[in-house]
Amino acid sequence: MASTTSKKIVEEVSGFLRVYDDGTVDRTWTGPPQAQFLMNPVPPHEEFINGVATKDLTIDPNNGLKVRIYLPETTEDQRTNTLPLLLHFHGGGYCITQPDWYMYYHFYTRLVREARAPCVSVYLPLAPEYKLPAQSDAALASLMWIRSLALAESCECESSHESGKEPWLMDVDFKRVFLIGDSAGGNIVHDVAARAGCTDIEPVRLVGGLILCPGFLRSTPIKSYMENEETPILTRDMVDKLMDLAVSEPSATTKDHPVISPMGRQAPPLAGLKLPPMLVVVAEKDLIRDSQLEYCEAMKDAGKEVEVVVFDGLPHCFYANKIVIELDPKAASETQRLIERIVDFIRSH
Repeated sequence: MASTTSKKIVEEVSGFLRVYDDGTVDRTWTGPPQAQFLMNPVPPHEEFINGVATKDLTIDPNNGLKVRIYLPETTEDQRTNTLPLLLHFHGGGYCITQPDWYMYYHFYTRLVREARAPCVSVYLPLAPEYKLPAQSDAALASLMWIRSLALAESCECESSHESGKEPWLMDVDFKRVFLIGDSAGGNIVHDVAARAGCTDIEPVRLVGGLILCPGFLRSTPIKSYMENEETPILTRDMVDKLMDLAVSEPSATTKDHPVISPMGRQAPPLAGLKLPPMLVVVAEKDLIRDSQLEYCEAMKDAGKEVEVVVFDGLPHCFYANKIVIELDPKAASETQRLIERIVDFIRSH
């Protein structure tokens, strides 16, 4: 195999990703060393640590689709098929990050512990190797896997392995499934919810979507994108490059792709979609704040149920950045408020 030094970089997303002229992709973190720990994978641990256990599971051996399951420690009276289930789609502009990264681990362990809700986080395929809508296809496939578990509940087999059941999800109420996603994963929440609305997912019921700092964009300029301050995890150059890498034919209208801009002209009209109630989390200092709010207004105009929570003075996906949380008391307290708001939404649906 040729060494990396003999290859030429044809595209680079600073810190996160390099695409070479032979088509290979290197996602080694090359940004500030002090941020490396956020990108480090956390090995699964099937024993409970601080009230949460985790394991990785291949749900489709044909294509290698995997999930990470977060299981909260519960008492006997909290079980017996009463736990809501979260189905999580990670962010990363469709090109980077994995569910086992510490940036997700430190937040989602807190969330499942406080919500007392298991979480299934999907290892989505990444662009540029896999272009949109491959990420949505994998996310929908994970929902259909959950449907298969729900159908297996009626099986009389004693062995969960023989009946197609998943032992870690035996206490889940499959009629209380929530989709949740960060950044571009929030876009996947909308897209999968829309596709599930015209797909037979019985006996599963989607009762809500949790869209956190979504990656909603459009090709025409937006004020916040031009004026808000960039951060190490979100710059204008990063957004532009990731979106071009995510689509099959990048162009001046890349950001109007129906997954990237579900309120845009290329997307199906919102009024015609069957969608569950949505909670949309917006950070005031997010570069893409204005297009997030545009989505919320478009949803309301289409008669959809949407709640909007704005976190003042904070940047994109602030809750995932442990450095910000540890250095900024406001970010720490608002992360806790975010978790409480999510828990309230889950318990009210």
